Amino acid sequence: MFLGKDIVAVDSPVGRLGLTVCYDLRFPELYQQLRFQHDAQVLLVPSAFTKVTGQAHWEILLRARAIETQCYVVAATQAGMNNDKRESYGDSIIIDPWGTVVGRLPDRLSTGIAVAEIDFSLIDSVRAKMPIAMQRKPIDFWKSASL
Repeated sequence: MFLGKDIVAVDSPVGRLGLTVCYDLRFPELYQQLRFQHDAQVLLVPSAFTKVTGQAHWEILLRARAIETQCYVVAATQAGMNNDKRESYGDSIIIDPWGTVVGRLPDRLSTGIAVAEIDFSLIDSVRAKMPIAMQRKPIDFWKSASL
C-alpha cells in the first residue's frame, strides 16, 4: 500500500485546512503537527471506515482529534456495501474544537451534505481558555519510568 509522507495544510475561504484520510485518525501525531506546526483550523477526513471499526472507533477518534487539536473536524464518509465483501460504515459528521457534534447527516447510511458554521471566534476562544499550544512539552521532556 502506498502512503503519502507529506503533511499538507492549505489556506481556503473556510480557514486553514489540514488534509488527512480515514486511517490517519489512528495517528494523533499527524493531527498535532497539522495544528501546531502548520496552523490548521479545520481538519478534513474523507473516509471509508469499515462497518466494524466504524461502529467501535469512528466518532470517538474524530472527537478526540478535534479536542486535542482545538480544530473543527469535517469527516465525509462512504456508506453501505462497496462490493460483496466490504461494507463502509458511513456517518458523515462535523465536530467543533470543543468536541461537540455540530453537523451530521440524519443517519449513517444517508446520502447528502452535512452543514455547520465554522466559527473562528470559537476556535480563538477555546484556544485562549486552554492554551495548549504554549503549554506543550517537547517529546524528550517525558522521562520513562518502568516499574
